[in-house]
Amino acid sequence: MITVQQAEKLILENTRDYGNEIVLFDDALGRVLAEQIKTDRDLPPFNRVTMDGIAVKYAAIANGTKNFKIKAIQAAGDSPVHVEADTECVEIMTGAALPDSVDTVIRYEDIEIKDGEATLLRDDITRGQNLHLKGTDKQKGEVILNPGQLITPAVISLVASVGETELRVKRIPRVVVLSSGDELVEVSEMPSPYQIRRSNSYMLQAMLAQHGIKGAIRHIPDDEAIIKQQIGICLQHYDVILLSGGISMGKFDYIPQTLKDLEVEQVFHKVQQRPGKPFWFGRHENGVVVFAFPGNPAASFMCMQRYFVPWLNASLGLQPKEPVYAVLADDFKFQPALEYYLQVKLHYSKEGQLIATPLAGNGSGDFANLAETEAFMELPLDKTEFKKGEVYKIWSFNA
Repeated sequence: MITVQQAEKLILENTRDYGNEIVLFDDALGRVLAEQIKTDRDLPPFNRVTMDGIAVKYAAIANGTKNFKIKAIQAAGDSPVHVEADTECVEIMTGAALPDSVDTVIRYEDIEIKDGEATLLRDDITRGQNLHLKGTDKQKGEVILNPGQLITPAVISLVASVGETELRVKRIPRVVVLSSGDELVEVSEMPSPYQIRRSNSYMLQAMLAQHGIKGAIRHIPDDEAIIKQQIGICLQHYDVILLSGGISMGKFDYIPQTLKDLEVEQVFHKVQQRPGKPFWFGRHENGVVVFAFPGNPAASFMCMQRYFVPWLNASLGLQPKEPVYAVLADDFKFQPALEYYLQVKLHYSKEGQLIATPLAGNGSGDFANLAETEAFMELPLDKTEFKKGEVYKIWSFNA
């Protein structure tokens, strides 16, 4: 049995680049950029007005002028309206291009307009105020985005502003979720007194969706021949197989032997952790990776968050995030020599500390508790008592 840290290392040694593809920019949210993006012109592309008001020559103010005749009104997108006399101004709107003949914008709040004339109401006007000057953000041809950038709403706005209608992004792996067990029935069915509905599959599928992956779902009964057939098919049609259940020590836990028969190399089986001790990970010679999680819901959920998500991010070229730590809000004891993933809720104290409050649960099968949980706190295996005020790493997923 290996440690959590050893399991993490082995998994990250089995990342894979799935190549690139072209998508429309407005369909790229949540994907990972695979190309360099440059500006097609200066940003902003002109001296841009940032306040509604009037545009004047500052020299006129410096010479004592306080009254300006309004020559015209210029909206955003209009061609610039130029003034000729120092005593003229242009009413101008936010986002408009500043005419070359003026250099300062005064807000409506700081003037009075009457009979076609604007009168200054204050003296503390500065040259060039209320302007966003051309090229001060980026110059034409300057790199604004690099490969490995997660595409967020802000990135969508940026690529749209430089006219990129299509983006080269990292291709995401094809993933299938396989559940097993004769005790499981479909969600729409009424289970017998000794059966349960298949919730794990949909939980894992939903977690995949959070990362832009539309995972397929299949269910296999506790039948060796069918298990071998179905996993064999999946090895040919998917890049990643996520298995839920069938990997412990039970008489009907056929998955580990079946994977061996199908020449999926076992990288490890069993990790010093709770929940999720029976976790199995392996790789087929064709490059397919297999994450076989325990059937207990909290165990599957934790292993997915702790191992699959970092593997996926690394495969897509995303830089690993800095670890997040929180302060334990209450004393906690855990006896076995296992890394323990404590379910916690999070909040910030008045002093700005991130506080993790343990949620009492009923073990790895307690999935109802997960709805209130915001993170797992990673408690090291070399301790059995964890004191209020101590600081440990957290794996946040709902906060």
